[in-house]
Amino acid sequence: LFLATLTYDTLRFEYEDFPETKEPVWILGRKYSVFTEKEEILLDVTSRLWFTYRKNFPAIGGTGPTSDTGWGCMLRCGQMIFAQALICRHLGRDWRWIKGKRQMDNYFNVLNAFIDKKDSYYSIHQIAQMGVGEGKSIGQWYGPNTVAQVLKKLATFDTWSSLAVHIAMDNTVVMEEIRRLCQSNFPCAGAAACPAVESDVLYNGYPEEAGVRDRLSLWKPLVLLIPLRLGLTEINEAYIETLKHCFMMPQSLGVIGGKPNSAHYFIGYVGEELIYLDPHTTQPAVEPNDSGCLPDESFHCQHPPCRMSIAELDPSIAVGFFCNTEEDFNDWCQQIRKLSLVRGALPMFELVERQPSHFSNPDVLNLTPDSSDADRLERFFDSEDEDFEILSL
Repeated sequence: LFLATLTYDTLRFEYEDFPETKEPVWILGRKYSVFTEKEEILLDVTSRLWFTYRKNFPAIGGTGPTSDTGWGCMLRCGQMIFAQALICRHLGRDWRWIKGKRQMDNYFNVLNAFIDKKDSYYSIHQIAQMGVGEGKSIGQWYGPNTVAQVLKKLATFDTWSSLAVHIAMDNTVVMEEIRRLCQSNFPCAGAAACPAVESDVLYNGYPEEAGVRDRLSLWKPLVLLIPLRLGLTEINEAYIETLKHCFMMPQSLGVIGGKPNSAHYFIGYVGEELIYLDPHTTQPAVEPNDSGCLPDESFHCQHPPCRMSIAELDPSIAVGFFCNTEEDFNDWCQQIRKLSLVRGALPMFELVERQPSHFSNPDVLNLTPDSSDADRLERFFDSEDEDFEILSL
């Protein structure tokens, strides 16, 4: 508990530097050497959007909490993995944040989508309130799967990004389902799914025509989230090699998970250690300054990232991938197939062309935004109650 209230400044000096090792360092699909590319490693880490606990933001739901300290860590990790998808979508994997350098508008558009206020697409307010529909009261802890389900729903309103979000259930990725979702040529359902609200709220300050070209294209950029259970109480060692390989893929968005009731956003590994961004620091909420500019330094982790032994990972995780094009997705499928041939690497999930016959409902894996609400059910496995639940969309 003490750690949760430490300020960013006190924490800044407590992180170990990167280990001097011959082992390669992998960060979200990029390979680095500590000896020759240390600055590049740290710049890559610093460029990820870092979301931590905040205090003194507008009350959630008007009368709810004004801080998420102690309960919002998995929600913040969900924001981080999704922010990485938006950065890949709008800025590209090669984009870097440099302190003091003027950033392009798209960067601020991405950041604004996560700011702690009710009308940001992926704000803590939106995630917490959307979670009420999943049976989570505001202030209750989420597991990786719950936050993935909520983000999928919120993404339908983000017409600017026009993402196809697929959550692969039952440890099975069905290629046909994903292709159907990504190749849907209908105009983005976000506008239809939104109640009639003022356009500045709906579009979050983005121009209405943003994304029109994308809506007409043949492939919607894919965010693929795969909730997994890699053991009962601790991670099964047989999955460790496969997990490492996920960080090597250029499509990698990383992993959300952590230790029991303490969530982290894992962005890579070195040797037998995972590299992660930790949301357990409370910072004051940020508001635009007088000129309308958003001070953004507190959204970038400017000290060496945290590390922990892979063996300590809680077995309940969600792995994320981003496929901007159909070629990216086909390449990802090929890499997953190759991975099944690696010795000593137990597959974490199955990749199949069509839905296996044991799935009774043909749409259980693919809840498109415009599907009818009440009769569509999706079951999921969640870490905090060790049980299957039914969710209605």
